[in-house]
Amino acid sequence: MLTRVVVAPSGFKESLSAEAAADAIAAGVRRVLPDAEIDRIPLVDGGEGTAPALAAATGGRLVALAATGPVGEPVGTHFALLGSRDTAVVEMAAVAGLSLVPHTRRDPGATTTYGVGELIRAALDQGVRRVLVGCGDSGTSDGGAGALQALGARLLDQDGFELPHGGRELTRLARIDPTGLDPRLNEVELLVACNPFNVLCGERGVARVFGPQKGATPAQVEELSAGLENWARVLTRDLAVTGADLRHGPGTGASGGLGAGLAALGARLLPRFEVLLDHLDLDARLARADLVVTAEGALDHQTPRGKVPAEVARRAKLYGRPVLAVAGTLGEGAHDVPGVDACHGILPAPMALAEALLRGAELLTDATERALRMILLGARLPVHAEPAEAVAATVHADVSGTHRPSTVR
Repeated sequence: MLTRVVVAPSGFKESLSAEAAADAIAAGVRRVLPDAEIDRIPLVDGGEGTAPALAAATGGRLVALAATGPVGEPVGTHFALLGSRDTAVVEMAAVAGLSLVPHTRRDPGATTTYGVGELIRAALDQGVRRVLVGCGDSGTSDGGAGALQALGARLLDQDGFELPHGGRELTRLARIDPTGLDPRLNEVELLVACNPFNVLCGERGVARVFGPQKGATPAQVEELSAGLENWARVLTRDLAVTGADLRHGPGTGASGGLGAGLAALGARLLPRFEVLLDHLDLDARLARADLVVTAEGALDHQTPRGKVPAEVARRAKLYGRPVLAVAGTLGEGAHDVPGVDACHGILPAPMALAEALLRGAELLTDATERALRMILLGARLPVHAEPAEAVAATVHADVSGTHRPSTVR
């Protein structure tokens, strides 16, 4: 009998936070295993919810303020001071995230990271020694240009006029004047928690991979790609970036290229899970589990490229723990995520996206219940069965209707 279940999901974009997803999964577990010990570990990947989660995990606090949002209008936002009081966490999604861009204004050529720079400056005002910037869920594609402008850099065209905000302006960038940069940047450690698979330029560059999700047309994708190529060239030349590949370096494309912009200021770009999950004591908690349940909005071929379920599964397998992944949708490659023993989609029947987003918690709870009942049914089937029965005893079904060998016992 399962007695200890670790629930370690990410959020479902535009539907559930990681905290809400963990609550929904735990409710499904309790329907089947009312006496189980459930260890909820809502996981952050640098995107939405990162600052509150790390503040809570370390006994820190949130600092609320207003800053420039992605469409240039003020938004209420925050950053975190961790319990040690010497580290601030700036969550870029809290001030420049896609959820802050109205659907009618989703133009990544116009949105800005200016507010990210304002949050970094506000964190510096607290006297911290370290600023950790979490990347993810961005609504921008300006290469971090807005953040640098907020921190005091001047981005100039060939006539010496300062560029307006937005990634489409970067094709006109002629030079960067860094003389006005906040001198306190030289006195702090600037870290960026990012997905190392995201790069700034090239065929897998951030504008091509993520631009369409943010509202870019094919023509705008090419415009943004050209602007980011120019941005990398001028950054490298004018900010004297030595030994750094801002075009293809790991993480340079994080949050619409914010990684490259901050790297030009001397920031270290680090794999996000190495930076974020240690605050949550994740490995020790996985080691004590009988079953690990993780989740995300879409489980597919992109999941192994730095997504939460893949990282949870990788770590759980270090301790031989079985892993169930529950997802909003199961796409190509969903059954091939290393370390995931079984996967289950949350939709019981076709429905409109708007309805699915609205009913996310209900659907996730119901799907968790269905998956656990199948796991327990498999556990009760006889081990020494006839060949046909033996096959049936090792097969489980997911919502897609595909049968696969189960390794969850």
